[in-house]
Amino acid sequence: MAEMRLAPSEATSAAAIQHAIDALPETGGRVVLPAMDLTLDRGLELRSNVELVGQGQDTILRKAPGRVYPLSGYHNYGMRDVPLMFTEGLEPGMTVAVRDDRHGGFYETFARITWVEPTWVGIDRGLHSDYDAALNPVLVTAYPLVFGLGVTNVAVREVTLDGNREAQPAAIGACRGAAVYFIGSRAITVERISEVGFAGEGLGFQMCSQVHIRNCHFARNAGNGYHPGAGSTGVTFDNCVAEGNEAAGFFFCVRANHVTVRGCKFSSNRGPGISVGTRDSNNLIESCTVDGNAGPAILFRDTPRPVAMHNCRVLHCQLHDNARNEGSGQVVVLGDAHDLALAHNVISGGASRESAGIFVAPTATSVWLHDNQIEGCFPHVVADPDSLVAHDPVEACGYESVQPNHARHLAVSDDIAL
Repeated sequence: MAEMRLAPSEATSAAAIQHAIDALPETGGRVVLPAMDLTLDRGLELRSNVELVGQGQDTILRKAPGRVYPLSGYHNYGMRDVPLMFTEGLEPGMTVAVRDDRHGGFYETFARITWVEPTWVGIDRGLHSDYDAALNPVLVTAYPLVFGLGVTNVAVREVTLDGNREAQPAAIGACRGAAVYFIGSRAITVERISEVGFAGEGLGFQMCSQVHIRNCHFARNAGNGYHPGAGSTGVTFDNCVAEGNEAAGFFFCVRANHVTVRGCKFSSNRGPGISVGTRDSNNLIESCTVDGNAGPAILFRDTPRPVAMHNCRVLHCQLHDNARNEGSGQVVVLGDAHDLALAHNVISGGASRESAGIFVAPTATSVWLHDNQIEGCFPHVVADPDSLVAHDPVEACGYESVQPNHARHLAVSDDIAL
């Protein structure tokens, strides 16, 4: 593997690091960052077969203060330029987001600037939506600190990230960005990353497969700590921590399947510790500690058939003093969730707010509760007998059960509506 070890004098800017990444051969390689404390005026983009490696707590990458640039008027879908009231401070190569008050989510555009004029900038991809002059359209210097778009076989390791949240007037949405972010990609490793204070999600990925997150810590972000989303399949989270985030510690988004979350800790988040929702099926949560969250330790969100979550297991977890502000139980199962197993967990309530140990809505079915130790909760279980079953209804689940055809709905491409 080709390796480029950067001296401090060679890693003086995000542009210099990006140049090193882009200078690797087509077969890829490794860029090793020195011990440093560097402010990034743009995100670092990984290409296929590239590893970005730092020196742990001694390599700190901080997001630059954000800026907001109002559009000068309406602009339409597919255009690779953006009309602005002014462009001072923008440069080619910088990464930005474009949206208005209505068009967020996947309608938000994340792009790299290609040229700059006094009232226009060019971008490297077409806008993902029309942006309405009456809906406050803006270009913002909000971007992931490290990201990959349509890439294969990439890794980021041993880096400390600071989102500099207090200096960000605008965030990037969860569909288009996070402190560490991937979309339409495969074979991703994120390992020993410590991150804090991003104006958005901590770690997020959309439409990805074969993703492995290990020994990471994401804290005090404006959104969720971890966000596997949009059909991502075949994923492991091992020994990771999310704490003090403004939403959930861990948020399964739409159709996050065959995911194993093992040995992780989710603490003191302002939403649930773990949130599971639409089409989030065939997942395993095992040997995790979930404590002190404002919402339930684990929330199975209110979703109807045929898109309700199913075939999920929660095993050998420690769930303590959650639902401090909201939630009917330490574990809450809503909507038409079905074929769930909760077994061998230790569940306890807290003194600040009384709640059930496990709350199962009467619309849920085929829920198996087995050998859970519950204390300090009242009542221990709230469930219609017709919602419960006597035997484990869950088939093989988690990353260990993934098969090649389970990712057939995904593509790896640099042109996948990125």
